[in-house]
Amino acid sequence: MYPLKKIHTLLLLVLSLMACAQKRDPGIHEPEEINYEIETVAEGIQTPWGIAFLPDGDMLVTERSGKIYRIRDGQKTEIKGVPEVYARGQGGLMDIVLHPLYEKNGWIYLSYSSPEGSEKGAHTAIMRTKIKDNTLTEKQVLYKASPNTETSHHFGSRMVFDSEGFLYFSIGERGARDVNPQDITRDGGKVYRLQDDGTIPDGNPFAGDPEARQAIYSYGHRNPQGMVIHPETGQVWVHEHGPKGGDEINVVKKGANYGWPVITYGVNYSGTSITDLTEKEGMEQPLYYWVPSIAPSGMAFVTSDIYPGWKGNLLAGSLAFQYLERLELDGSKVIYREKLLPGIGRVRDVRQGPDGYIYAAVEGRGIVKLIPGKS
Repeated sequence: MYPLKKIHTLLLLVLSLMACAQKRDPGIHEPEEINYEIETVAEGIQTPWGIAFLPDGDMLVTERSGKIYRIRDGQKTEIKGVPEVYARGQGGLMDIVLHPLYEKNGWIYLSYSSPEGSEKGAHTAIMRTKIKDNTLTEKQVLYKASPNTETSHHFGSRMVFDSEGFLYFSIGERGARDVNPQDITRDGGKVYRLQDDGTIPDGNPFAGDPEARQAIYSYGHRNPQGMVIHPETGQVWVHEHGPKGGDEINVVKKGANYGWPVITYGVNYSGTSITDLTEKEGMEQPLYYWVPSIAPSGMAFVTSDIYPGWKGNLLAGSLAFQYLERLELDGSKVIYREKLLPGIGRVRDVRQGPDGYIYAAVEGRGIVKLIPGKS
């Protein structure tokens, strides 16, 4: 028989291993088999950024240099009248979404880096517009962050409409991590909420505060480039770029502070420390964080029955490692991660189309569609 002391030691070891297992990252897995084919939907788009599907089956795709293409049967038609964009570094023409009542009102929403303003450089702007004869018309700027800056990174910017018709969008902290994210009087490092016409909803957390940017809904973000509505809860989910390590998935809450750069699971690109803190009272913890960083861009839930075993999964593009990531969830906990489209290129956006199929925007390639194989 084992001595009592040794049994006690073994029990402590088992409990320690169980605790570690509970905290262990689910890891990224190579697919055991690739049970899908890749169909190219549109070629010749160097940096496709956002995808939107029109009711007639056509697809609108933004190109970061400042172009919008209408895709039909693999053929591209360029949409004219695109606003001037600051196409430098990470800046340019970014996301595109349709109004929930698009078939009635025709409104399309764009996010882009705009040079408008008295300062040099640019900042993120949100515009709504319509398309007539393949030309943008009735253009209205709903929000323009300020002040402009000549830095060429961390513009954000994704957009979604929730079930109540509110427009949410993200703006990155524009590289000013020690100034913008924690300051509600300044733009950058925030998720914002507007009415569809650009007015401030009464229920916004800082509405009526003359010092605050009243469109702010949450703050303390770094550079969110994925945003999606959870198909069951209706919550807004975002993922955002960390520095070296510490990319995050967050559930957006009214008035919440997500901590950047006071808390983070990442470090500087040089490897030096940003902060010793990974949590602090009054600041939200991420639902999940990546170490190492995958540089996530684009985000979608799978609600289709087309892909066996994928329903309810979350998809995110990886710019750094050039694949599409599939994350299995148990409620709001990530329990398994798998590489899809390994080595395909920098996946900038992913959407589930109205036909139930998954589409990905890949830099240097264009738009591809995943066709499931026979199970």
